[in-house]
Amino acid sequence: MSLEIACFNLPSALLACAAGATRIELCVDRPQGGTTPPLPLFQAVHLQKAGHVKVNVMIRPRGGDFVYSAEEFSTMKDDLRTFKSAGVDGFVFGVLHPSSAAIDILRNAELVALATPLPCTFHRAFDCIPPDAMREALDQLVGCGFRSVLTSGGAPDAFAGCSVIADLVDAARGRIDVIVGGGVRASNVAQLVVATRAPYFHSSAILDGEVASAEEVKSLRRLIDISSDS
Repeated sequence: MSLEIACFNLPSALLACAAGATRIELCVDRPQGGTTPPLPLFQAVHLQKAGHVKVNVMIRPRGGDFVYSAEEFSTMKDDLRTFKSAGVDGFVFGVLHPSSAAIDILRNAELVALATPLPCTFHRAFDCIPPDAMREALDQLVGCGFRSVLTSGGAPDAFAGCSVIADLVDAARGRIDVIVGGGVRASNVAQLVVATRAPYFHSSAILDGEVASAEEVKSLRRLIDISSDS
């Protein structure tokens, strides 16, 4: 089981790398849930990080909903090309259909194709989909070529949505990785590991302020390892 840390600045990224993260999700604007980071921030992380830690970059032009205009979608494609050329390890994005809370299959497939061969994660836009439609949406993400999906099971946090997440993990096994995110902390991650048996867990590891806590990352890593062996 692996640990992904959402990092909104350079100090958080470097702390997460040093403290045991498997991968970091790089973005900015935490109050909006993360948006596309500036290229110089990625370049600084890429230059200074430990070599074994992968860096995925979020492609999201603004906060708010996940329905994008033609101009915003064009920006997403341009940003993806730029970061791909800069040496990222993967991408995180999600586009919903304007007519309903559903996957925009054509636009997501286009972005995944642009990212190839790099892996793509569908982010928590997935949690806008009604839980009873999530299995079908999961199949659609597989069809688009996504390697993973980040979700709290449609609930305000992963602990509240753990039964839905567990169902998704069963449905996804061998086809796409389910990443558990939303309020994941050292205080609850052991229970989430046991309840969901998901392959990936996602946290900002921020306890206060704007920088990840190295001790929280270490605790998350240790508890995931212990719980996955039980």
